[in-house]
Amino acid sequence: MKILNDYELLIANRKFYEPLWRDAKLVEPEHFNTWPLIRPLVAKAACRMEVAPGLRPRLPVEGTAFVDISMNALTKLAAHGGRSVMASIGRLPFADGTFDLLCALDIIEHIDDDHSAMAELARVATMGATLLLSTPLHPEMWTPFDDFVGHRRRYKPKQIQMLLQHHGFTIERSAVFGMKPRSSLLLDIGMWFLKHRRERAMKWYNRVMPYTMRLQKKLQLHEGLINTDGVGEILLVCKRLSSGRTS
Repeated sequence: MKILNDYELLIANRKFYEPLWRDAKLVEPEHFNTWPLIRPLVAKAACRMEVAPGLRPRLPVEGTAFVDISMNALTKLAAHGGRSVMASIGRLPFADGTFDLLCALDIIEHIDDDHSAMAELARVATMGATLLLSTPLHPEMWTPFDDFVGHRRRYKPKQIQMLLQHHGFTIERSAVFGMKPRSSLLLDIGMWFLKHRRERAMKWYNRVMPYTMRLQKKLQLHEGLINTDGVGEILLVCKRLSSGRTS
């Protein structure tokens, strides 16, 4: 795998996601299986932020601070009442201890310097804040899809646990996560059309998306870290309980 510098990584991610969100429609958070988890958390959070949601936000759009590198996504989120800011997770344009609820789904695996990203999330979080984080697991489960969407890594379970602990976060609950199709053939076809027939692919994507939402399984949350054997992606509900380590 070629290692990209921060600027190259930004350009690569923007090249993929900017056209994607230009042609996609906003899906409201109430349609995702994360909503039963998020709804009570939102009620207790005075300030909330979501990083890199694209047009698939999990936090309520109105009143949430959204950070993304896609102007197309930010423009559409702002039109629905979101507070849109163009920035990267490595440099969040907010004061220390701003947010009580933070959401960063499917993002840190895209970042070369994941320690800097986690440090920024910890910096802008209040003590006691809740962080919702998801990421793919198990390097041995790497597929062409990981390359296609710009993943830099799949985490070993102990690795993600130590990363969170290093920055003052404790895993309170977790669940199997993700909506990637199991069929490798279906993924291959989808990737080909996104590369070579993007306009047609997005028309089908927008048409099929409402039906795929109905196929989501209920989120099965468990205390602490679940048994991750064979789990391709995980959702972690974390609490910031300390300032973390500086080294």
